[in-house]
Amino acid sequence: MKARMGRVAARLGALAAVLIVAQAVTGIAGISGVRAASTQAAEASGGKPAGAPIQLALIEGMSGPFADAGAAVERNLRFGVERVNARGGVLLRDGRHPLELVVLDSKGSTESALMQLRAAADRHIGFILQGNSSAVAAALVTAIERQNAREPENREVFLNYSADDPALTNANCSFWHFRFDAHAGMRMDALADVIAADKSVKKVYLLNQDYSFGHDVSTLARAALAQRRPDIAVVGDEFHPIGRVKDFAPYIAKIRASGADAVITGNWGNDLTLLVKAAREQGLDTKFYTFYGNSLGAPAALGDAGVKRVIAVADWHPNAGGAASDAWYAAFRARYPAPQDDYPVLRMEMLVEMLAQAMTNAGSADPTAVAKALEGLRFDNGFHPMWMRADDHQVIQPLYVMQMDKAGTPGVRYDNEGSGYGFRTVLELPPERTVLPTVCRMKRP
Repeated sequence: MKARMGRVAARLGALAAVLIVAQAVTGIAGISGVRAASTQAAEASGGKPAGAPIQLALIEGMSGPFADAGAAVERNLRFGVERVNARGGVLLRDGRHPLELVVLDSKGSTESALMQLRAAADRHIGFILQGNSSAVAAALVTAIERQNAREPENREVFLNYSADDPALTNANCSFWHFRFDAHAGMRMDALADVIAADKSVKKVYLLNQDYSFGHDVSTLARAALAQRRPDIAVVGDEFHPIGRVKDFAPYIAKIRASGADAVITGNWGNDLTLLVKAAREQGLDTKFYTFYGNSLGAPAALGDAGVKRVIAVADWHPNAGGAASDAWYAAFRARYPAPQDDYPVLRMEMLVEMLAQAMTNAGSADPTAVAKALEGLRFDNGFHPMWMRADDHQVIQPLYVMQMDKAGTPGVRYDNEGSGYGFRTVLELPPERTVLPTVCRMKRP
């Protein structure tokens, strides 16, 4: 055991040295706020976490149709874990502890995810991370509620980085669930602001995955269009099986036949990549208003056909601008230099940072204490302020609507995954502009 801890300490020390060098080379500015306080505390105590690792269970599809999305999630979370550990880990009442990411493959199915949740409980892992599927997230929330009621000495907290079904922080909210992404209603409102100003849009086709999130996107799009642009006609509203369509050519043919000049879609993963690839291959000349058009593999798949036609919404993107944002992106690229690995998702590192801060504030890694410390927690890394609303456990943060273009054009300094294509900001919303009401009636332990 001592030998193992020695190896862990050595690896963490080496990683800290790498990050210090990276900061010197890239000119990364000093960290501010609570993060700076954590860094100073780590330096004062020698900066080496000696306590037992605090395990975080990532339950995600690491194989199957969305394996590439699962791998990207792992990279981003691991980046956050490594940065926390490099500056000394998490300070609790009994000393410093490193974080440890434990990857459990759900194969993209709800049944497998629930099996892995049980495995995490058997290992007494108190922190569950998942996001690539709102259907899976809903099942995990229900199962964790039961687990925590059945075994109060072995509770779990669910940290959601991407499952955007609004119900998760509304009618089906749970004290044990925290969402670190904007939900579908927040994203749609941001997109609708841009669509309302685009007078070239007269006909819209809605195409979404056939599960709770996809249906939410359809409903929200209809409501937003009716409110902001009642003159726009919805000429198609279709759902397709999630993760099972290999050829989207028939759907592209329907969109073309409808005369739509814009498509609104919440598709993600391969369902988005294959959709935009089919659009490119068939030369579909229409705009795509997407939730995840900047996501893994999408810009490369769309190519020139996506230039000025693909609009996406996200909490951050590499061309958001500012020295601190650029420095963070440089650090990510230094860690993952391969172009195919260059898909940074800021909120995933922020999830790890806020979790570590909540643990430090609680002085404990007990899930109940940490959950209480997360409520209302505010965090600012120097360029991206966010807070966890206590009412419903929905994070409040900036949102960006962006347009795809070639790297090197105004506003597109960085491309995505070496594709030669990136995104420029067309609308930036500060956190307070993204706030929506909630119907959550939180039941606390």
